Amino acid sequence: MKIKIYSLLVIAALFSPMAYSEVSIIVHPSNTNSFSKNDISRLFLGKSKSFPNGDPAIPIALNDDTANEFNQNLLGKSASQLKAYWAKLVFTGKATPPKKVSKVEMLELIKNNPNMIGYSDSSVVFTDQKVIGKY
Repeated sequence: MKIKIYSLLVIAALFSPMAYSEVSIIVHPSNTNSFSKNDISRLFLGKSKSFPNGDPAIPIALNDDTANEFNQNLLGKSASQLKAYWAKLVFTGKATPPKKVSKVEMLELIKNNPNMIGYSDSSVVFTDQKVIGKY
């Protein structure tokens, strides 16, 4: 009986809204670039330093559970894979990871800087940001 209850709880957790929350990629409203999933991934993996139009890009990351969804859905990496990836790049001096901020800081930074790109849980995006993709 205990195993059945435990199994039901696990299944319920897997199919809860929190388990599959949608992540919105956000930029400043004045940003007119067109972005592919690959463009976004390259920015957040340090492979590109500019938007498609050539303007400098500054990716910023969240320091919460939304980051795990973003890493899995967009970058195709688990938290441990991403940590190892950045450790190698930092050690060799090739790149530094995006700055990690809170949800409030993320929204404020995007609102005030047209060169920043970030992400948010789709339920948290406001009118001060432009959503360029949902994943």
